[in-house]
Amino acid sequence: MRFAVRNAIFYFLLLVGFTLASASGQDVDSHASVQTVAENNSSAAQDTSMPGMQAQMQMEDLTQSYLPSAHDGSGTAWQPTSVRGPMWMGMRGGWELMAHGVIFVDYNQQGGPRGGGKAESVNVAMLMEQHRLGRGTILFREMFSAESLTSPHPGFPELFQTGETYHGKGLVDHQHPHNVFAELAMLYMLPLTEKVSWEFYGGPSAEPAIGPVTYIHRASAAELPLAPLGHHLQDSTHTSFGVITTGFVIDRIKLEASAFNGREPNEERWSIQLAALDSWSGRAIVAPAANWTAQYSIGRLERPEALEPGSQFRQTASVEYNRPLAGGNWATTLLWGRVHKIATDTTLNSYLLESTLNFRERNYAFSRLELVDKDELFPQAPVHPVYRIGAYTFGGVRDLIHDHAWQLGLGADVTFYSKPAVLDSAYGDHPVSFQIFLRMRPGQANHGHH
Repeated sequence: MRFAVRNAIFYFLLLVGFTLASASGQDVDSHASVQTVAENNSSAAQDTSMPGMQAQMQMEDLTQSYLPSAHDGSGTAWQPTSVRGPMWMGMRGGWELMAHGVIFVDYNQQGGPRGGGKAESVNVAMLMEQHRLGRGTILFREMFSAESLTSPHPGFPELFQTGETYHGKGLVDHQHPHNVFAELAMLYMLPLTEKVSWEFYGGPSAEPAIGPVTYIHRASAAELPLAPLGHHLQDSTHTSFGVITTGFVIDRIKLEASAFNGREPNEERWSIQLAALDSWSGRAIVAPAANWTAQYSIGRLERPEALEPGSQFRQTASVEYNRPLAGGNWATTLLWGRVHKIATDTTLNSYLLESTLNFRERNYAFSRLELVDKDELFPQAPVHPVYRIGAYTFGGVRDLIHDHAWQLGLGADVTFYSKPAVLDSAYGDHPVSFQIFLRMRPGQANHGHH
């Protein structure tokens, strides 16, 4: 029954989209088109002179005051309209070209008997190409990571982290590296009326409509190399090998559904592992004001973990707030994620509050507070009890280089934990972890920089 309902919803959205797209013959106000249609809507789209680029920036600001931009989210998820991520942008032959990413080079020291210290690099790069297509806008997006080469075996040390495998065994106290082809996807947005648009998204490596903007792209997590401990309860589907998403933007609300391959990537980080689109999800997002977004999503993932039998139901809800400041910015995310493992009838919850404050342009203070249920800390044990783990991270960054081309920052963070006393023999009474790192990325919101 659930399978039939899921398919009915998905194909209904797809059918309605094609029907409305073909039937709608009316002109659409460019200011009302969704996300970035207006960015390409004038002679400024091919004018790389300073006045042309300024006109384009003004048009972009008008458009983004209406709805969040696809450039500053992940998959089809929305961050607040006021988010201006570090990015290079330029125009070539009617195409809007964008590039952004980040490289962390750090020393990571995890505390306690199960910790250790290693040098490593967390990194990701994204390219985007956007153009008008008919009355809509098409956006191609490619994301790559070299973490399979820059992460120490068996992965990035991180106390209490679990998920995926290494040499056929479950990863524990380590975060897996991301895949080389982290995203290869296409997004098409077609205005149907002044306040209604149709969305179609997908690709061989893409992100289904479940969860918030993934932590890699969240403004509130921009200065922190570590993955959240609740990653696999919240946004681990950000790399899924086979995704089709369709939906509608109705004024400031987006309703969407996905069919996708719910299996986690395997240990072959260089390959694309296509499989049946046997999982499903649905999500509702609202952008009530320029500084706010909120989402609720639910989905069923078929056999997501290689070493665990059965499937999962996942639910997430989140609120993101972003506030531009004089000489800085303040971004905050509140997130809940829940997984119900059907085979074992186990329910795991995760709660996250993270925030990053940028002040006096070059300075950043950040924190991440988590409570996460973990049942994979001792995979060889015959019984897998659930432990409630707390992780509390505080840190800061100072930009050594801060200009229109680059930002190079020196930073550090420290993490404290709470846990049941029964784990003291394995993890120590009061483990403390820390990192010291260099962070490099493009200059802030470099619109029009070639």
